[in-house]
Amino acid sequence: MNNYDDIINEPIPKLIHERMDILSRAAQFAPYAALTGYGEAIDETARRVDKKYILNEDEKSILDNKLQIIKQEKINNITITYFIKDKYKNGGIYDTITGTIHKIDPINNIIILKDKTIIRVDDILDINSDLIN
Repeated sequence: MNNYDDIINEPIPKLIHERMDILSRAAQFAPYAALTGYGEAIDETARRVDKKYILNEDEKSILDNKLQIIKQEKINNITITYFIKDKYKNGGIYDTITGTIHKIDPINNIIILKDKTIIRVDDILDINSDLIN
C-alpha cells in the first residue's frame, strides 16, 4: 500500500470558507517587513538638500536697499526667495513665496507675512515686487 492509497479516492471535503483570491492572500503578508524602517532610511539618504548660499557684500547691499524701499514705500505684496534649513541634514531647500507683508521686525531681523510665515532676513536670497527692481 502506498502512502495515500487510503485517501486518494475520497471526495474533497467541503470548505467552510470560500477560497481567497491571490491578491487577498498576498495582502496577509504585506504588513510583515523584515527590516522595519529600511525603506524610509534609504529615502532619507536619497533626499537632496542644498547648501545655503552666502551673499557677498554687494548682494547684501542690494537686498538692504530693497528692504528700505519696501519700508518707505509701504509695499505689501512681495515675492521672497529664501532658505529653509533642513531638520535632519546639513543644508536645506530654497523656497519662493508671494505674500503680503504684515510686519518687518528689525530687532529680531525677521519679516512676518499676513499668512503668519516668518522669514529670517539672513535667509533671504532675493526679494521682488512689481514696484522694485
